Amino acid sequence: MRFTSVFRHLGALGLFFFAMLDSTPIPNFGGPDFLIAFLAGSHHTPWYECAAVAAAGSIAGAYATFRLARKAGSVYLNSKFGEGRVSVFLEFFKSSGTGTLAATTAVPLPFPTSMFFAAAGASHYDKRKFVTIVAACRAARYSMIAVLADLYGRHFIRVLRHPVQYWGWMLLFAALSISFIVTGILLNRRLAQRRTATT
Repeated sequence: MRFTSVFRHLGALGLFFFAMLDSTPIPNFGGPDFLIAFLAGSHHTPWYECAAVAAAGSIAGAYATFRLARKAGSVYLNSKFGEGRVSVFLEFFKSSGTGTLAATTAVPLPFPTSMFFAAAGASHYDKRKFVTIVAACRAARYSMIAVLADLYGRHFIRVLRHPVQYWGWMLLFAALSISFIVTGILLNRRLAQRRTATT
């Protein structure tokens, strides 16, 4: 939490850079989500400003990861995520990329989304589509967190600080999140099969 507290004192500027780092291979385990909750929950920064700044930072980091992976290809993925998993992961992304990208970007759980951003770049995913999905899903995710923190303030922060005390609700939320991701993947595969059948 010491690292997070440094960014918290920087306010919106710190949130921007923290969200940008969160979209790169540098791990911070959902740091922007917690920082948004602290800033919006303590009412130091308006909730809409928190959501907008975090989304902008995340888009910048995601696009940088996307571009680096597009230029370096699988070499970049191997160096950042390990050579053994890259080929399997790329094949998985090609078959269900859009649904997986949207779901993992939108769900407020500490998924390694930078791996999906890099896979999108290395597999030559459409640039405009990538930016649109990341922008929409990150904006929705951060807006939801910011609004909840603004409405419930200290209670919402207490849940984030002591999640074990609310394990029942956390398990329910995790189950719903996983269901959302699986649904997105299945829908994307079904759409891809329909396109293949019509061509």
